[in-house]
Amino acid sequence: MNSRRDPTDGPEDVDATFAEIVAGLEREGVGRRAWSDDEVDDTGPEDEDEAEPVKPTRPEGGPAVATAEDDPRDDPDDPDDHYVPPEPPPLPVLRPGTIAALVLILLGVVLLVAPGLFGLTGAIGTPLALVVMCSGAGWLVLRMRNGPPPDSGWDDGAVL
Repeated sequence: MNSRRDPTDGPEDVDATFAEIVAGLEREGVGRRAWSDDEVDDTGPEDEDEAEPVKPTRPEGGPAVATAEDDPRDDPDDPDDHYVPPEPPPLPVLRPGTIAALVLILLGVVLLVAPGLFGLTGAIGTPLALVVMCSGAGWLVLRMRNGPPPDSGWDDGAVL
């Protein structure tokens, strides 16, 4: 592969080309803006037909931005002035079917860890424990509802 560059690929001195582009844009007035009436930009001619930027109005002598002293009721050093979240709602009461499924899962774990408690060997206890745990998990999944709760009323909100 040839290590020499083809002159049609692009400019040799990228920094000089970039400086030329920026100088051309500055001559056209791109990126130039006066931030206050005291500041005057002498880089080029000004257009008289350009509208002046609108300045925000504020009460005479007032601060330019809102400060903590604006509202005397807000004391940042007040130890009682913090957000206290509301109490969470109580957990729902478990129904008998849910309790039975959880007992099956727990029985499967005990059967997997110690099959000797039931007089079984590991070769029989392990597959039986897996079947019992999967049965409990399947029972929980089958008890899940796809729709709204029965006490939700006639208006279910947005249903997608």
